[in-house]
Amino acid sequence: MIRREKYLQQIIPLIDKPFIKVITGIRRCGKSVILKQLIDLFLQNGIENDKIIYYNFESLLHIEIDDYLKLYNEIKSKIVDNEKYYILLDEIQEVPEWEKAINSLLSDNNVDLYITGSNSKLLSSEMATYIAGRYVEFQISTLSFEEYLLFKETRIAHKIENIHAEFEIYIRLGGFPSIHLADYDVETIYKIVNDIYSSVILRDTIQRFNIRNIELLERLIKFVFENVGNRFSAKNIADYFKSQQRKIDLNTIYNYLQALVGAFIIQRVNRYDIKGKEVLQTNEKYYVSDVSLIYSVLGYRDRFISGILENIVLLELKRRGYIVYVGKTGENEVDFIAERKNEKIYVQVTYKMVEPQTIEREFGVFNSIKDNYPKYVVSMDEFWNDNINGIKHIHLAYFLLLKEF
Repeated sequence: MIRREKYLQQIIPLIDKPFIKVITGIRRCGKSVILKQLIDLFLQNGIENDKIIYYNFESLLHIEIDDYLKLYNEIKSKIVDNEKYYILLDEIQEVPEWEKAINSLLSDNNVDLYITGSNSKLLSSEMATYIAGRYVEFQISTLSFEEYLLFKETRIAHKIENIHAEFEIYIRLGGFPSIHLADYDVETIYKIVNDIYSSVILRDTIQRFNIRNIELLERLIKFVFENVGNRFSAKNIADYFKSQQRKIDLNTIYNYLQALVGAFIIQRVNRYDIKGKEVLQTNEKYYVSDVSLIYSVLGYRDRFISGILENIVLLELKRRGYIVYVGKTGENEVDFIAERKNEKIYVQVTYKMVEPQTIEREFGVFNSIKDNYPKYVVSMDEFWNDNINGIKHIHLAYFLLLKEF
């Protein structure tokens, strides 16, 4: 079992601290594995096995625990003394009103609590009222490019030399951990990813948000997937459906988009006016939580490449804890402004810069930004590696592998 070291190092400092550790992310991104790796760590540190309480609520073994009182009583029955117990509850959202049990367990016992969930509704304002100020959230992503290389090197038992070739593979396969544990063919991989997608749509979207018009939801998903990296509004979507002789009101579009964000299928990125220094509330961009979801639904198409590369960069920035915006500077647009504490970077993403006008466009967008924060143009050009006016150009694969930006 390959350790997700980055996430473990975020969680470890909070072991035995009086906070609920909440681990969220799209299904099959590796949340359960992280819980099991924490259990291994507890055992290595001398914690006795009977002091570790683990439940996976997707398992039929625990189907009878179907409300918060049963959850509380089940766990309470295993706490037989005043010593510390380590409680790990996987996919907790399957238990209605789980937060009441969690709050009581934390208040009444000497416990260290860890929970996972596959829907952001897990921490909606209503639910979080019970545990407000008492939890820390860790959002887990599918494999980064660096983790993908580690998984593959572990599988093939030697170091990878051709980084560019591996990045091409990563673009096509995405980062769900399960597809990189064996040498699957592409058709099998997309079948696995499609099964993940179907599970997320059914359990974390349709059922969780009581969506009735499934055919309309699927059409909306295809629209979003085809427009990854493009600005659009609910009205744009409504107009598209109108052109297809389908009527859909704006509130339904907003609700469906929110449901997809809630299930971690897509991620919304707001626009930011650099000159006016304000977040804009219209024409956001949407990206997916793993690029393989697009291929599993629409198939692989070369015309998606620009949006796919942007998507990969966005996910990497968010993995590193940046708050990310799309930048507006006059009539131009910077693909990403990423902020973290007192840090800021600007990133422009493009496929290839073979034409002079492309070079001018990608570098020229920074001309009106006069601050001294790092500015990058990242692309898949293998031999063009110049910097212009302090703006760094780097191959996208190596950008993803930088220790610090």
